[in-house]
Amino acid sequence: MPIDINALVAERSAEKYDLYDRHLNSQMVKVLRTIGFDRHYVRGAGAYLYDREQNRYLDLLSGFGAFAVGRNHPTVIGALQQVLTAELPNLVQMDVSLLSGLLADRLLPKLHGLDKMFFCNSGAEAVEAAMKFCRAATGRDRLLFCDHAFHGLTYGALSLNGDDHFRDGFGSLLPQCSSIPFNDLMALDRALAAGDVAGFIVEPIQGKGVNIPDDDYLKEAARLCKRHGALFVVDEIQTGIGRTGRFLAIDHWEVEPDMVLLAKALSGGFVPVGAVGMKKQIFNKIFDRMDRAVVHGSTFAKTDIAMAAGLATLQVLEDENLVENAAVVGEGIKSDLAALIGRHEFVKAVRGKGLMIAIEFGAPKSLSLKAAWALLEQANKGLFCQLITIPLLKQHRIMSQVAGYGMNVIKLIPPLTLTQDDRAWIRRGFEQVVADSHRVPGAIWDLGRTLAAHSLKARSSAA
Repeated sequence: MPIDINALVAERSAEKYDLYDRHLNSQMVKVLRTIGFDRHYVRGAGAYLYDREQNRYLDLLSGFGAFAVGRNHPTVIGALQQVLTAELPNLVQMDVSLLSGLLADRLLPKLHGLDKMFFCNSGAEAVEAAMKFCRAATGRDRLLFCDHAFHGLTYGALSLNGDDHFRDGFGSLLPQCSSIPFNDLMALDRALAAGDVAGFIVEPIQGKGVNIPDDDYLKEAARLCKRHGALFVVDEIQTGIGRTGRFLAIDHWEVEPDMVLLAKALSGGFVPVGAVGMKKQIFNKIFDRMDRAVVHGSTFAKTDIAMAAGLATLQVLEDENLVENAAVVGEGIKSDLAALIGRHEFVKAVRGKGLMIAIEFGAPKSLSLKAAWALLEQANKGLFCQLITIPLLKQHRIMSQVAGYGMNVIKLIPPLTLTQDDRAWIRRGFEQVVADSHRVPGAIWDLGRTLAAHSLKARSSAA
C-alpha cells in the first residue's frame, strides 16, 4: 500500500517536538522552547513561512541561505517533478550523467577563469574535496584557513574551522592545518613563505559575524598564493549564487581564484548538492590517468534530481533578476538599519553586501543600560541578541538569529526574492524592538533576566 505522507503529517503534526525530543536532539528542542521559537509551521512559500493559524512570518534565515530563490519555487518543483516521472537512468555508475554536464555548462561561465567542475553532496563535501585536490595538485600537505572561519563540520572541514566552540570535544583533528588572522596580508605572506602550503581556503565574506575584507585583501591574497606556489580557494558556499548582489562575492573585488566552492542555494534548497569549480590544470593533476578516473567521487554525486534542481535554480536567478534584486533591496535594508546607529546606544555597526547583512550591538554608555548589558554578558556573551530576535519573532513575525557563538551580531540571509514591502516590514520590526531594548526597566529586560537565569543554570549544570 503506498504511503500517504500528507495524511501522516496531518495526523501526527502535533507530535513534532515530542518526537524530536525523544529520538533526535533534545538539546535543540530545549533551545527552541527556551527562546520561544517552537512554532508549528505548516507551509513555506517564497520568503514566508505560515503557521497552523495561517499567520505569515518573514524568514530572514532561509535555511542558512539554502532557499535563495525562496521556498518551494514552482520552477524548481516543476524540474524535479519532470525528473521523478521521466524514469531516467539515474546514477548509472559506469556511465556519465547528461544533466551534470548541462549544469556544469551553465555554471562554469559564471566562474571566471575556471573550466572544470566536480559535483558532490554538500558544502562540507566540497571543502573535503578541495583539501584533497590542493594536496594532490601541489604535492604539499599544509592548508591555511582563517580565524573565525566556518567551512563545515565533517572531520576534514572541522580541521579548517576557526571557532573552538565547534572543535572542542572532538579530539585531535587533521595535522598540517594552520590558522591565520582574516584580512591580514602580512600574516598570510609569512605563512606562505615556508613553501609548504598546498592551499589557502577562505570565505570572501566570513559567515560568522559577516566580516568583510579590505578592498585589496582578496586580490593580493590570490597574488601571494600564486607567488608562493599555493592554490587560492574561495569558499562561496554561503556567499555565492547571488547572495551578495553579484553571482560570486569575489566578483565585487574582481578576483580570479584557483578553486570556487558552491553548495546551499545551488539546488533551490530542495536537494543536498555541492560543487567545486577549478582550473583545468588542477583537475588534470588529480584525474591524470585512466586508472585514476574514479580516484575521488561519491555515490550520490551528480544525482539527476540535484542536477535538475541546479539548472532550474540558475534559470530562476536569470528570469527574475534575483542577483540584481539582492543588490538593490539589500542596500536599502542596510541603509534602514544604519539609521539606528547614533539614535540607539546598543547599535554599533551595520555591514554586509547584497542580502548578507549584519547588525552589531555593543556596550552602551548610559549607566542604567551598562548595568543591564553587563548582566547578560556575564551570563552568556552574545545573549543580548536574543533580546532582539525573540521579540522580532513574537511581535513582528520576523525570523532571525545570531551570526555566531558568543558574538553580539545578528545576521540576515533572507531569500533573494525580498520586496520593498518586506524591507519596510524589517525596518518597522527592528526600529520598534531596538527602541524597546533601551527601556530599562521594561518587558524586554524581564525577558533578559529570564534568559540570564536559564544560561547561568545551564552553565552550572555543565560544570
